[in-house]
Amino acid sequence: MTQESDLDIKRAVHVLTTEGEALKMLAGMIDGDFSKAVETINKMKSEAHMAGRLIVAGIGKSGHVARKIAATMASTGTPSYFVHPGEASHGDMGMITDSDVVLMLSNSGENSELSDLIHYTRRYGIPLIAMTGNAESTLAKHSDMCLLLPSVGEVCPNGLAPTTSTTMMIALGDALAVALLERMGLTPEQYKVFHPGGKLGQKLMSVADVMVSGDDLPIVDVNARMDEALLTLTGKNLGCTLVFDGDKLAGIVTDGDLKRHMSPDLLQKPVREIMSTQPKSIGKEDLAVRAVDIMTKIPGQYVTSLIVCDNDGKACGLIRLQDCLQAGIA
Repeated sequence: MTQESDLDIKRAVHVLTTEGEALKMLAGMIDGDFSKAVETINKMKSEAHMAGRLIVAGIGKSGHVARKIAATMASTGTPSYFVHPGEASHGDMGMITDSDVVLMLSNSGENSELSDLIHYTRRYGIPLIAMTGNAESTLAKHSDMCLLLPSVGEVCPNGLAPTTSTTMMIALGDALAVALLERMGLTPEQYKVFHPGGKLGQKLMSVADVMVSGDDLPIVDVNARMDEALLTLTGKNLGCTLVFDGDKLAGIVTDGDLKRHMSPDLLQKPVREIMSTQPKSIGKEDLAVRAVDIMTKIPGQYVTSLIVCDNDGKACGLIRLQDCLQAGIA
């Protein structure tokens, strides 16, 4: 390792350590205005019947952070979008209603571009939450709630580039988002609604999203013979067939059962002699990733499918390991 490489590592450690200490200072400054901000945003969502939105605004690097906070809020159940203060002065102000709440970011709190938006919130009684490092700034003084950042310098060696301040803003935005989603009790299934695509969407697919059901299910009567069960099993090509006694699941016959009971008279035997009577099952509302976990972690067994049960405990489908893997659930 060269001397310059060693210096690079030391610089990185210095930046991370310095910003980490700033975050600790920020944590020690969280006060009643934070709780009031959470309550105000939460009240906006409930009383406006979801018509209200959180408007997040900022200029420069604070603007980039504001976009990130708006995206995080929107993805965790708080309707939110970014408004550029400069564009707001030229028509975008009409996007903001008196049902909304405005969260404005500025480390100095004195950007001239913020003035029109500040004035607009005061004119129409729109709650204004400030996130700033300057308690004496115009933004802080005219806000309803002030989320104050600790007075620490930027870790940039010239003390100019927004570094430590933007790290604290991002973290404080995350704190707001988590507090709000915990208030609403956001479940993984609800979270999936905001993330239908990509790997996250795949992991949050429910059993009902993947299972085979209805006419696609291979089903035979408990009083049938194995020749009929074999025709059903091969016809549906799912590696098994469900065995019903009336409308009640009696068992399952799998490819593995055929191999274990192979004999010259297998096809003449009744299904009830061959079927497994205690197949593994899972609820249709469970996550499909849990089905994969069950199928791959049963000690000493090779399980490739599970019976799916509805809320009343009745069999309503079949979920296969192969289908889960093809859907990217693993």
